[in-house]
Amino acid sequence: QVQLVESGGGLVQAGGSLRLSCAASGRTFSSYDMGWFRQAPGKEREIVAAIDWSGRRLYVTNSVKDRFTISRDSAKNTVYLQMNSLKPEDTAVYYCAAARSSIGVPWDQLQYDYWGQGTQVTVSS
Repeated sequence: QVQLVESGGGLVQAGGSLRLSCAASGRTFSSYDMGWFRQAPGKEREIVAAIDWSGRRLYVTNSVKDRFTISRDSAKNTVYLQMNSLKPEDTAVYYCAAARSSIGVPWDQLQYDYWGQGTQVTVSS
C-alpha cells in the first residue's frame, strides 16, 4: 500500500500564497503520475493540476493555470502545489493522488489508485 500525506494548508488572505506538500511512501514513487484535486463545500471534486513520473509533462486546469504551479522532488518522495494570488474561490479541501500507470486524461479520477486525506485551504476576502 502507498500512503500519501498532504500538508501546508491553512488560512490565508486573498492575494496571498501557500505551498502544499504531498509526502508519499514507497520506493516506486518516482514512477507514479501525480495529481492534485480539490473539493469545495457543496461541490464535486475537481482536478487542479497533474505531473507525470518524469516531472516534464504538466497539466494545470484553466481556472488556476496562471497562479498555481505543480512540481515534484523524487529524491524527497514529495509533490508540491505552489499557489499564488489566492482567491476566496480557491477555498477547498485539497487532495493528493497517485497513479500506478501513466495517465492520459489527468482529470479522470478513476485513473488514480491512491489518495491522501486532504488538507484544508481557506482564503478570506
